[in-house]
Amino acid sequence: MDAKISHAEALAPLVIKVGGNDLDRPGFLDALAATVAGLAAERRCVLVHGGGRAINEVGQAFGLQPVYVDGQRVTDQAALDVAEMVLSGQVNKQIVRALLAAGVDALGLSGVDRGLLRVEPWAASLGRVGRIVAVRADVLRSLCAAGAVPVVSPISLGPDGAYNVNADHAAGAIAAALGAARATFVTNVPGVRAENGVVPRLSVAETLDLIARGVINGGMIPKVQAALAAVGAGVRQAVITDLTGLATGTGTVFVA
Repeated sequence: MDAKISHAEALAPLVIKVGGNDLDRPGFLDALAATVAGLAAERRCVLVHGGGRAINEVGQAFGLQPVYVDGQRVTDQAALDVAEMVLSGQVNKQIVRALLAAGVDALGLSGVDRGLLRVEPWAASLGRVGRIVAVRADVLRSLCAAGAVPVVSPISLGPDGAYNVNADHAAGAIAAALGAARATFVTNVPGVRAENGVVPRLSVAETLDLIARGVINGGMIPKVQAALAAVGAGVRQAVITDLTGLATGTGTVFVA
């Protein structure tokens, strides 16, 4: 955490994205809430979350099996119903409860609420998966100005109803729309790993080279793409890190 933050920096939000898989790790949610409480005491924060493992478990209870294409979940109507139930209901409120217990004035909402996140269909092969085309940044700014921490489920509003959105992409789009000071993507690893360990800083060209060589692969690709998109859209810093790195400001930093 920064030792001293200027007034201007405090007004520029910090967007934090957490994955649903991490929430199941013992102690993670309480530690996340404590970390966000410390950050929110100094600057405005917006938290965006996924819910991968919980979605899979509930989907399997209904006889659904997850299918992925390049790290993106394929979503038919049945899978969308489960994703909305888990993300906007179970996971969202689980995080809000933990933040409130840590003294954070948190409010949960989804991309559907007030038309926060508007999308178009991503690709026919992905079903009801959306690509964000508009963010109502004013909704989030007003909540932050009131001292609240918005907790955003990435279920979003398309031309014909709800769509699922990759939470990394949602966080990147929100960070860009807000002109965020930093977009931090919290994972279970301390950053992007290469041959010599965690890479502290990556340019666009270096990142694309690591993807082409398969060093960055699987579920890390959407996170990296979202980080690059955020920086390209004007976010000052995009970082991939773990929970410790969120508190200390370490991880892999992406630069334009």
